[in-house]
Parts: sequence; C-alpha cells; structure tokens
Amino acid sequence: MKNKQFESILYSAGGVVALFIILIAFNFIAGLAKQRVDLTAERAFTLSAGTRAILNKLDTPVKVRFYVTQDAAAMPVAFKNYAQRIEDTLDEYRQLAKGKLIIEKYDPKPDSDAEDSARLDGVEGQMISPTEKIYLGLAVSQLDSKVAIPALSPEREKLLEYDLSRAIAKVGTLDKPVVGVMSALPVFGQRMNPMMAQMGQRGSEPWVFLGELKNDFDVRQVEITADKIEDDIKVLVLVHPKGISDATQFAIDQFILRGGKLVAFLDPSAYFDQQPGANPMMAANNPGSSLDKLLKAWGLEFDTTKVVADMTYMSRTQSGMAPAVLSLNSEAAADDIVTAQIDSLLIPFAGVFTGTPAAGLKQTVLLKTSTKSQLVDRFMAQMGGEQIANEFKPSGKEFAIAVRLEGKFKTAFPEGKPKTAAEPGETNKTESAESFLKESKKDNAVILFGDADLLNDAVSVEIQNFFGQRIVVPRNGNINLVQNAVEQMAGDSNLVSIRSRASLNRPFIRVKKMEAAARENYQAQIKALEDQQRETQQRLNELQASKDKSQRTIMSPEQQREVENFRKKQGETAKQLKDLRKNLRRDIDSLENRIKWFNILGMPLCVALLGIAVAVVKKRRTSAR
Repeated sequence: MKNKQFESILYSAGGVVALFIILIAFNFIAGLAKQRVDLTAERAFTLSAGTRAILNKLDTPVKVRFYVTQDAAAMPVAFKNYAQRIEDTLDEYRQLAKGKLIIEKYDPKPDSDAEDSARLDGVEGQMISPTEKIYLGLAVSQLDSKVAIPALSPEREKLLEYDLSRAIAKVGTLDKPVVGVMSALPVFGQRMNPMMAQMGQRGSEPWVFLGELKNDFDVRQVEITADKIEDDIKVLVLVHPKGISDATQFAIDQFILRGGKLVAFLDPSAYFDQQPGANPMMAANNPGSSLDKLLKAWGLEFDTTKVVADMTYMSRTQSGMAPAVLSLNSEAAADDIVTAQIDSLLIPFAGVFTGTPAAGLKQTVLLKTSTKSQLVDRFMAQMGGEQIANEFKPSGKEFAIAVRLEGKFKTAFPEGKPKTAAEPGETNKTESAESFLKESKKDNAVILFGDADLLNDAVSVEIQNFFGQRIVVPRNGNINLVQNAVEQMAGDSNLVSIRSRASLNRPFIRVKKMEAAARENYQAQIKALEDQQRETQQRLNELQASKDKSQRTIMSPEQQREVENFRKKQGETAKQLKDLRKNLRRDIDSLENRIKWFNILGMPLCVALLGIAVAVVKKRRTSAR
C-alpha cells in the first residue's frame, strides 16, 4: 500500500517537473521565433501592409543601430518594457526585410565607444536624475543617408511602427516631392523684432503639422499674394486663404489645370486667426476664408457666415456643451485612404460644402456630420454652446465638412488672367487667350476641408518637455489627416495605413447617440419653458411701462396683483426649468454609470456564470455514475 502511494507521489512529481520543462522549452523556442498573435480587432500589433511594402522595396541594405541602456537598475520599468517592445518590433522588421535590414544593438555606457557612436548618430542621453541618464533611441542609415530618432518615448508608443517605417523609407528616398504651403496664418512661425521682444512678447514656433510634412517632403513657403505657383511644386497646401486675390486664385487655377494637386483648408470662423494676447472671442469678427471663384467653377458653395453644429458629435469643454466644436469618430469618416482608421478628430467651428459638382467632376465626401446637425451663425457659435443646444433644430441632413473632387477641371477664368493695376500711362490688361490653360489634359484631384483650426497645435497635439527634449504627442488624428491627404496627392500611400493607427481608440458611438436622444426628449420642454419665461418677463416690462405719469413709482392695486402673479409664475417657470435641466444631466449621468458598471462587471459575471454552469453539469454527471 505504501509502495503504491510512493509510486503515485513520484509519478505526480515527475509529471509536474516534466510539464515545467516543457513550458520552459516552449517559451524558449517561441522567444527565438519572435512571432506574435494579435487578437485586437484593429490588428494594432500587426505590421501593416504599408510597412511590408516599404521593406519589400529595399534594394540596398539598411542598417539600424539601436541604442538602449542595459543597466536594469538605471532603467525605469516603463522604459524597460518599451525597450523590449522596440526590440521585438525590430526583429519582426528584420524577418520581413529578407536580409536587407541589419539590426545592431548597443549599450552606451559612460565613456564607452558605444556612447561616442550614439552621439555621432544624433542619439542623446535622456536625464532621469541630476547625475544619471539613459539611452533609448536609434539611427537608420543607408549608404550616405542617415536618419536619427534621438529619443523613443513610451508616450509615442502608438507611433512606433510609423516612426520606424518613415525613417527606413526616408533613407531610401533620394528626391522628396516638393510641397508648397500658402497661408494667411503664421504656420511657419513668427520671429519677434527686438522692439517687441523688449516689451515681453515672444515669437512663435512653426506649427507641428508643418514639421511633420518636412520629414517626408521638400516644403516651401508660397506667399499668399503669389501670382504664380512654381512648376516643380507637386502639391499645394492652402491654409485659411483670408483675403486671397483673384490673381492668386488664377495662379492656383492654372496650377491645377497643369497637373498640380491642391489640399485646401478653408474656414468661416478661424478661431486662431488673431494677434497674440488678443481676445479669442474676437476671432468671430474676422472674415472667413474661401476660394469663391474656384468653388463656383467647380459647382460648390461655402458659406463663410455659418458654421455647423452637431448634437451627436458635439464636444464638452470647460465651459460646458460645445455643439459647434465637433469630436468626429469613424462614423463621420468615409472608407477612404485619407481617413483610413482615423476615428478621432477635433474640428472647431467648421464650415460645410454644398452644391453639385460641375460636369466632369466626381465628389467624394470624406468627413460629414450626422443628421442631428444645424448651420448656425458663426458669431453665436463662439458665444456659448448652451444657447445653441437649447434652441437647436436638427436639419435632418448630413453636411459635408471635407470633400475630394476628381476629374477634368475647367478654368474658373475663361476670360484669362484677372486685370491688375496698370502702370502710369497704361491701361488695364488681361492675358491673351493663348497664354493660359482652359482645361486640364488629364484627370486631377482637389481635397477641400471646411476648417483650418484643426491644424493648430492647441487643437491637434500636446507638447511635453521630456527630460529637456520637446516631445509631441497627438491629441487626435488631425495631423495624421493632413499627412494622409498630402501623401495621397503626392502619390505615395505606403505610410498612410501605418500613421492612422496613432490615434486609434474606441469611441462610445452608441453612448453618444443615446445621449443625443435623451437630450432631444427634453429639448422641446426646455424650449417651451424658456419661451414662457421670456413672455412673462415681457409682460412684466409692459406693466411697468403702463403706469400713469402721475403714478411715478406707485402702481394701482390691480397692477400690483398682476405683477405679483407674473412674478410668481416666473419663479415657478424658473424652478421647472432648473428641475428639467437637472433631470437631463441626471439621466445622462445615469446612462454613463450603467454602461460603466456593465463594462466592469459584465465579463466577471459571465465567467462566474459559466463556472457555475460547468460545476452543475459536472456534478450531475458524477451523480449519474
């Protein structure tokens, strides 16, 4: 009996040891294979088709020097885990490149050759204390071309694949497409003159989107008054062309007809079109921007006196509801390469495009509102969101915020170049019919956005000081959107599917719809009470004004009773209105709490119920035996 027990214990112990050895061997072999199983719905941890295409195009070996501090005591846990993620990703790149990608790993210890190499490659140490620094960066090189990523921050983890793929693509490209940028806003930054500097004012840095474009393109500044777009410019990015002249529109017209691509950001109410230190609310008084001559020729209209408000996509700011500040998700975006996988956009005070494209042109709506949207006066939109929400009347139609036109374009200036101011002794002249193009020879494309504020740093990114280095973290997909648009127009779309993952999240689309429905149910009641309150106040004012001149401040007893009745009614109405708004907020909060608790308890409850069901079935089978 004892021998059998001993054998049973021995076999059990041996089985446990064998299983332990098998698990260790499996983990070791799996670690060598460097294969991952991606169970996320959006395949966030699977290298995209764009990365694979970039790696497949490599015809000359590319070397990646990865600099990472190996001292476990010096590396914070977050950096250590991120360094492992980078190394795993680089190994996956190496496998896909089929011998064309060489990975070298260095530990830049103080006063070592590896530290000198890091400095030569442009990778600097990041101070984590007054006396200690760590290295986490890399350099990509091919022949004489080199691109450095000085600091790989865990804050940009979602951009890791894009940063790596962009660096590899960049070293393999000799000639960059030329992109011209024309704007009435200081997108290239402002240098403050010495006199203004003495008064405490500072200049401004170039906008982040411009720096991102410079990583991939040869970016040139084009003056807003230009009467010709240079022939070597492939794509023109036009940002808030306030006060653009007919002569400049003609230059853009001819640029498009000879094959140039246009990405234009128009704006009926540019919030950031103001002088430093000015009141932001005064931006509503600034004239909007449009391309009236060109849009008319293309069959479109853009009303610069109206902005769009949307109760489904409205944002919440510190001041409360902001129906004219749109937080768009994937349902508002088309299934298009420009908006691919971008499901988080912040677009304040946007205009819309209406009309029917001219003959020969095809329109694709890239961004749109929901049916619970309405056009409102641009000044009222910036004054307060509560009033817009209370008086909201949904149009029942979807408005186009961004569109792409494709086809053969015809000139918006059939008479030729607009007249210009004549020199003394001369008469105004137009260009002869032979000196300008009347129609594009090949199909072309133009992308139009109804907002320019979406490119501003305050809307699109968060700038952090990371151990003395300037780190830019996307707030949303705004910067990705303009990059996707420019890349599509420039003819290279390999990076689009990679970059669009940077802002990927899971918005509560159903929750927003339920909130909008709840708010709509209360809308009519709130509006009726507010109208009743205004009528009561108006009647009180009329009673006050109806006193006899001899009465001065004394009213008759009948008037006093009527005033008291109206004041009582006014107080009751105010209380009902307050209770109604309180109930609205309570219902929305209750909805959010129910969904939150369902998400928290739903899965554990399902697992518990499944466990109970398995236990019951097992017990019944045991009893049956």
